[in-house]
Amino acid sequence: MIFEKITEILAEQLSADQESMTMDTKIAEDLGADSLDLVDLLMSIEDEFGVEIPDEEVENLHTIGEVVDYIAKNTEE
Repeated sequence: MIFEKITEILAEQLSADQESMTMDTKIAEDLGADSLDLVDLLMSIEDEFGVEIPDEEVENLHTIGEVVDYIAKNTEE
């Protein structure tokens, strides 16, 4: 559920192929997200899951899997 929603957000905002995304997909390197894209993505993810991701945590979130794990640990989903 979390993985599907995150890949849906990524596909929509980055015009990327959702079907090709895996837990190991790197958001910046593989999907071409720049720093502005990352800010927009984080805001969308925070809104979708009702969680706030602190700046110090953002630096550790490079792959879709890392984002999924963070959301899973910090929400009631």
